[in-house]
Amino acid sequence: MSFIARAIQVPPNSATLEEARKRTFSFFKQACRSIPTVMDIYNLDDVCTISHLRSTISAEIRKNAHITNPKLMTSWSIFLQQNLSQVQKFIPKSWKKPSSQTLFQQKIPTFDEKLQLDSISSSLQTFANQGNLIKAFESYSLIQNYVSSSTFSYSLLTLHSICSLLICCTTTFEKSFSQGKQLHAHIITLGFEQNHVLVPKLVTFYTNVGYLSDAYVITLNSKKGCCFLWNLLISGYMKYGFWREAICVYKQMLSIGVKPDKFTYPSVLKACGNELDMRFGREVHRSIYASCHEKDQFVQNALVTMYVKFGELKVARDLFDKMPVKDVVSWNTMIYAYSSKGMWQEALMLIERMPMNTVTWNVLAGGCLETYNYRGALELISQMRYHGAELDCVTIVIGLSACSQSGFFKVGKEIHCFAVRSCSDGIVIVKNALIIMYSRCNDLGHAHVLFRSTEAKSLTTWNSIIAGCIYLARYDEASFIFREMLSTEVKPNYVTIASILPYCARTMNLSHGKEIHCSVIKQKELKDHLLLWNSLLELYSKSGKMLEAQRIFYSMHEKDKVTYTSLIAGYGMQGEGQVALLLFEEMNKYRIKPDYITMVAVLSACSHSGLVLEGQMMFERMVNEYKISPQMEHFACMVDLFGNVGLLKRAVQVIIEMPFKPSHAILATLIRACRIHGNTHIMEWATKLLYMRTKE
Repeated sequence: MSFIARAIQVPPNSATLEEARKRTFSFFKQACRSIPTVMDIYNLDDVCTISHLRSTISAEIRKNAHITNPKLMTSWSIFLQQNLSQVQKFIPKSWKKPSSQTLFQQKIPTFDEKLQLDSISSSLQTFANQGNLIKAFESYSLIQNYVSSSTFSYSLLTLHSICSLLICCTTTFEKSFSQGKQLHAHIITLGFEQNHVLVPKLVTFYTNVGYLSDAYVITLNSKKGCCFLWNLLISGYMKYGFWREAICVYKQMLSIGVKPDKFTYPSVLKACGNELDMRFGREVHRSIYASCHEKDQFVQNALVTMYVKFGELKVARDLFDKMPVKDVVSWNTMIYAYSSKGMWQEALMLIERMPMNTVTWNVLAGGCLETYNYRGALELISQMRYHGAELDCVTIVIGLSACSQSGFFKVGKEIHCFAVRSCSDGIVIVKNALIIMYSRCNDLGHAHVLFRSTEAKSLTTWNSIIAGCIYLARYDEASFIFREMLSTEVKPNYVTIASILPYCARTMNLSHGKEIHCSVIKQKELKDHLLLWNSLLELYSKSGKMLEAQRIFYSMHEKDKVTYTSLIAGYGMQGEGQVALLLFEEMNKYRIKPDYITMVAVLSACSHSGLVLEGQMMFERMVNEYKISPQMEHFACMVDLFGNVGLLKRAVQVIIEMPFKPSHAILATLIRACRIHGNTHIMEWATKLLYMRTKE
């Protein structure tokens, strides 16, 4: 411990008694700071406390409290600092345990060496903050080289350095996963795997890179039943959309006796809401009331949100009304709940009770957007300007999305102009929304200009322009941009691949589709995305590769109406109408409700296979059982069904009775059937009707 004396640099004499006392007190503070190191060397944690040794040093100083001469006092202080090793004599021999090397046999670093180590440590911290992992590890290697050649303990410096490296690996996890794993192994070799500072950082690292099983093992093996670690783990599962797994982790946490806190409940309630697990959600609700967290604002908001997702608006409203304090989130959650269900009167009543702000207006406009009320969303944005509310980037994105879906191109350009005036056009989400709007409104030229003018193209930017090209059937351009994207550092995600796969299906580019299929299998993070597998299923079905489509179908753990519709349509095109109907019944067995696209696929399958009775029954079930209003496509399928088997009068009856004017495609289908069956009378009638429709 004599290195403290060297570092203090006390002059030989003090000018005054007050200055001498200050220097003595400074020595006392330095000596107390070295106490933990002494206890570590002699393994005194279980027989002695820090306060015991501090009292010993204090008692020695007080023995010389009678000295009043500054020169004598300073000389005594220097002598005591130079003989600081005498502190060990005050430690009872019964306390001391065998140690391979005592502190006083160690090579003490000089003041210059300590400054050099501090400089290297500071450099490591700077490199880590900048995300320069290579330089940070080089600095750490320098520290380790010095530590390995020294007999002095540097555990705190090593710990601090590892913390900085772990944080750097976490923030740059896409490029530093292997370094993070090596760092974890190094932590284990140093014996720090249970350190209360490092364990949370390890859990955060593994959850960020998506290795949730590793994060789970670290949390489970942690000796301290720390709720904070379990919260990090649950949040990790939530980040990747693993709602069911997050609930299971919560149950595991309870089973080992770890009590949840106010930060645990919001995540678990969100998982229950997204998983639509009403039974367990209510169980968690009861446990919240049994704890002391039922009045926490975040917990109350999470409860309201969960019941909104369950569709239990009365329960949600009851909880909302009982909240002693309501923040913006509370109000917006209930307003969104009512607006998304089309309950505008209830939503407006709540709006009258709260002060309106930009967020609330955005929630209302977003509710209109989700209920396909695009005109209503644009009208609300207009009212925002009338009432003087600020239009932020979220408002602009909602407005552009409404224009994209409704085709209000002129309004979309006006919103673009406003974005330019408000300097919001450079924001990434706004630019992406503009690309989608222009491409959806058949102006791919402007979409390309915006895309090329974006310097730092995000993944969403690439996805937006590719989706726009696919929407306008510019498949070659979509393929070119997709390959250009692969040459950059931006990696495609499931949305990108799900966008490009329809291009492969529509152009029958099966070889390109198989390449994408292989890349999907190789990337583990893509295996759980239903949208992606539905797109692959559609690709093989449209290409007539029903064996491959069937393999994908039966390998999928989760299926929805899109999954069944794609396979039904594929079998229908191959003339396998009976198989398609069996799949439809299986779909009903699993309580997957069909939509109007599913019914088009079913009726088309009946038409291709000549299943007249089955087709008529399906049409009736669509109207009476599933409450789906027949659209032009459904009537077209029925005309094709009757026309293929020669029931031309029935086909004419469908055209006459349907609530739409017959399209060119329906009349062309009827004319083709008349030619096949030689019915010139009906063919003449259909031809005249087609001529009249063409003149219109």
